[in-house]
Amino acid sequence: MSTFTLKCKLTKRDVEILSILWNSNHSMTASEISEASPGLSVNTVQAVLRKLLKNKLIEIENIVYSGTVLARSYIPLITAQDYALAKLAMDYQKFEKQISKGAVLVTLLDLENDPQKNSEEAQELEKILEEYKKRKNIE
Repeated sequence: MSTFTLKCKLTKRDVEILSILWNSNHSMTASEISEASPGLSVNTVQAVLRKLLKNKLIEIENIVYSGTVLARSYIPLITAQDYALAKLAMDYQKFEKQISKGAVLVTLLDLENDPQKNSEEAQELEKILEEYKKRKNIE
């Protein structure tokens, strides 16, 4: 399980750019990122990249040629899963007095309509709970 916590609020644009990086199998320059999403200008991408760098969510992997000029290429420092889990945890904390963890799990499990997959996920949850109990010395 992830222990990553979000230290800043990310905008839709921030997540869009991270998503482009997550879905790439190589580091990307600002111009490559803006080409990957037609609605993004290079200036917008560069501003978001500065914010993501400052918050240590991405890093410069390399300096590469983009045409005839040198450009930085970026990679994410967090995975999509780490981000999603941190966001879920952050959102849950806002409502933890009104919603139990069990209700959240049941709601997530109910999203799956395949009985076979539900059975597999229930078994996986049982294993995770057993490991959690051992780690926390809970009987």
